[in-house]
Amino acid sequence: MWWQGQGGLRPKPSCSSLVLAAPQRPLELPGALLPQPLPGREPGNREGRLPGLRVKYVFLVWLGIFVGSWLVYVHYSTYAELCRGHVCQVVICDQYRKGIISGSICQDLCNLHKVEWRACLSSVPGRQVYSGLWQGKEVTIKCGIDKGLDSKARSDVAPRQELVLFDKPTRGTSIKEFREMTLSFLKVPTPKLPEHQWRPESPRNSSRRNEGVPVAREGSQEVANLGDLPSLPALVGRVLLMADFNKDSRVSLAEAKSVWALLQRNEFLLLLSLQEDHASRLLGSCGDLYVTEGVPHGSWHGAALPPLLRPLLPSALHTALQQWLGPAWPWRAKIAIGLLEFVEELFHGAYGTFYMCETTLANVGYTAKYDFKMADLQQVAPEAAVRRFLRGRHCEHSADCTYGRDCRAPCDKLMRQCKGDLIQPNLAKVCELLRDYLLPGAPADLREELGKQLRTCTTLSGLASQVEAHHSLVLSHLKTLLWKEISNTKYS
Repeated sequence: MWWQGQGGLRPKPSCSSLVLAAPQRPLELPGALLPQPLPGREPGNREGRLPGLRVKYVFLVWLGIFVGSWLVYVHYSTYAELCRGHVCQVVICDQYRKGIISGSICQDLCNLHKVEWRACLSSVPGRQVYSGLWQGKEVTIKCGIDKGLDSKARSDVAPRQELVLFDKPTRGTSIKEFREMTLSFLKVPTPKLPEHQWRPESPRNSSRRNEGVPVAREGSQEVANLGDLPSLPALVGRVLLMADFNKDSRVSLAEAKSVWALLQRNEFLLLLSLQEDHASRLLGSCGDLYVTEGVPHGSWHGAALPPLLRPLLPSALHTALQQWLGPAWPWRAKIAIGLLEFVEELFHGAYGTFYMCETTLANVGYTAKYDFKMADLQQVAPEAAVRRFLRGRHCEHSADCTYGRDCRAPCDKLMRQCKGDLIQPNLAKVCELLRDYLLPGAPADLREELGKQLRTCTTLSGLASQVEAHHSLVLSHLKTLLWKEISNTKYS
């Protein structure tokens, strides 16, 4: 059928075509009939998930507070145990005011309060080490402390009266008699420490410094005697010269007690025995407290990390820290030359041979001009003391024959006794240290030869028949190789 419409005749659509031609529009229902979303569940609304997230956040915050509190507690406990400089000062000043001891800095320390104590650097409770300021100079303050003292003692609490720190000499003596007394102490072997007061350091506790080293107990002589040497009278003369603190050409009983207490400190004895080129200069003392030059720059940058994190760092990261934060390679070469000269001095010293019994980068320091300075002499021991300690000691393995951390002697398994000769001399241990210190970043034309020299050096043994012949030769080759590389430059 046709129908008339605008534009002319058109066919009339049927019903079926009308249905098919209907526009495709969505079906609209009244709002009341649509399903309503639940409260808090609207599309795009995250409020429904907040309760779960709040629980997670609360748990993480609580865990952070717990861990932080635990770290603060551990740090405070460790600090309270290691850092007791106030107790040390109380004891020293109490003895000074009673006239028992004397010293060149006693007046500034106790009466004028011109010695400023700063950061605590102690690694063991019995040996207090602080950075400080005295007479406008950066200094290091060192003092021994008896375990019997309460670590919570306040500065206004007098020390226990029964504590005897300065018990010798017991009476006034002549200079000649005190000279003989000092010479006998430095020469004659003293009894070794009881077995329970020493144990070799094992891998489990290797991070705790000084643990395996025999230490002096108050009122007893230390094992670090020098032996019977022809040069000892000259050293005794230096001791007596230092004992005259007020420079009146006499040694009073208080001065004698003070210098005798200082001689019980291994590091003090070494400061007198070694040259000042590679060790901090002694500036003054009061009783058994003494002050040296400021702490040199450290070569081990991991020391700046918290103690709890240091064992967690892999060795590769330690090496990377050394390369990134350490001095440029030519400066490292200059520091290494100073370290080798220090090893040479220990081997051919004026007062006998000494052993380095903890060879780590933590003990390698340097000045602002990159001259080597030994950061800690506490782990350097006289040969006579080490041999006397090890010889005839009962053992099952070589690990039982260990003095300090790495002064190790072979064990005679047939006799089950330690021998006197060390397995590794100082130079071999230092060369192991220098492999990680010098090879990274070394010039390409030097790296191969330097690595060869260091490998040869590390194979040295501590047998007396080999040390004299090979030690000096290898050491001289290493120094010449490094010095040739940096000579005639700004680094020399």
